[in-house]
Amino acid sequence: MKHIFLVAIIIGVGILTRAQTEYEVSGAGANKILKGLISRDMLETDTAFKWFQDNRSGYTPAAEEVALLRTKGAHLQFLVFGATWNNDSQQILPRFFSLIDAASLGEDQVTLIGVDRDKKTVNHLSEIMHISQVPTFIIMNNGQEVGRVMAKGKDSEWDKEIAAVLNEKF
Repeated sequence: MKHIFLVAIIIGVGILTRAQTEYEVSGAGANKILKGLISRDMLETDTAFKWFQDNRSGYTPAAEEVALLRTKGAHLQFLVFGATWNNDSQQILPRFFSLIDAASLGEDQVTLIGVDRDKKTVNHLSEIMHISQVPTFIIMNNGQEVGRVMAKGKDSEWDKEIAAVLNEKF
């Protein structure tokens, strides 16, 4: 129950602070690390994260996953833990946002949390949520976790795993 309440607070803070993101920055240039509550816009516009646009181009989400997410995703929240320094996150996060866009889900349905090289973030969120690898997608419904997908490598089928969670739970 404690985790449900905390997650509801995290999501609420994420929604309320889209314009005022709470995060820490370390490193510079290609070694820049964002830790804490971050936004997609930060990854898209910061020249340190050229990988975001590079890895988004050439990717088209599968029609089946888009249709499923469009049908079942309207009431869901995604709590996403990623890392600007991590190759898997650099490959998968831009594609995740392409999937979200294709399914016409709102940006307020995604809360993005950056972790450092030790997979730590502000306010101990990664420890509380038991994050052991990035990216991790926690699928929430009404403040409760209904599924979790931990991408295992840049070639993981994270999108199919998200679809499997949706098919199983809804």
